[in-house]
Amino acid sequence: MLGNLSGSEILILMLIVLLVFGANRLPEAGKAVGKGLREFKRALSDAEHSIQQLPPSREEEQPRDAKPKRLVE
Repeated sequence: MLGNLSGSEILILMLIVLLVFGANRLPEAGKAVGKGLREFKRALSDAEHSIQQLPPSREEEQPRDAKPKRLVE
């Protein structure tokens, strides 16, 4: 996620976060971000699980034999 940022850019981001939240509220903000990420990952996992449980779609089903056994007149 932070692979494209250099060390100085990360340091600047950390200072901005410290200025915005302050030293007292920083642990609370970290906990809230962590909780949000956990909930997001759990919801994503649940969505993947429910998608895997769906029945196959019509396109995935094998076509039936189209040859009639007898002609209807």
